[in-house]
Amino acid sequence: MREALRAARREAALRPKPRKLSEEVAALRDRFEAGPLTLGDAVLVLQGRAWTLVLILLALPFITPIPLPFLSTPLGLAIALISLRMSLGQKPWLPERLLAKPLPPGFFGAVLKFSGRVLRILEKLLHPRAAWLAETPALMKMHAFTMMLAALVLLLPLPVPFTNSFPAWAIVLIAGGLLERDGLAIALGYGVGAGGVAFFYFLGEAAVRLVEMLKIWLLGG
Repeated sequence: MREALRAARREAALRPKPRKLSEEVAALRDRFEAGPLTLGDAVLVLQGRAWTLVLILLALPFITPIPLPFLSTPLGLAIALISLRMSLGQKPWLPERLLAKPLPPGFFGAVLKFSGRVLRILEKLLHPRAAWLAETPALMKMHAFTMMLAALVLLLPLPVPFTNSFPAWAIVLIAGGLLERDGLAIALGYGVGAGGVAFFYFLGEAAVRLVEMLKIWLLGG
């Protein structure tokens, strides 16, 4: 275990420092501002930096007021597939049909517009601490599996406000923690995920009680 941790730290030390999150989004905006854009174009540009960065940028639209007609499913599916392969210790891969999914013009410009403040806050807060949480190979696989579960929640067609916020924030924080070796951010991501579980539980309880009240009202007891 110690040898694996040392090897992971050596690899992280040799890895070039990625650009800031806001700079990555701005670069995508400038590169694809005028022409057509597919999900594969964005992945191709970003995967050379880090797959965790891809996960962050795919999750960001879910925490912004950007409308996602016909996009929530491919974006959530892409996050789930990338995370699944990371959890298995395999190189992330996406099917051609998903990579060919077109994104609307100005997509990353809209993401930067609505999430720019969030990105700047993340850039200030994320830094190496409790790095063992982000560097231990077994834990890294567990974090990836957790992000996959969160992505599956994003795929659910739930019309209730804020239902996407909890899993999306969990993905952003865990992926950001892995990217910057910030164990505290990863722990916070798990906390947000736990809050989402509690939210869905109480939401389900409220729905059941509402149905029971309607039955009593309609059927007269």
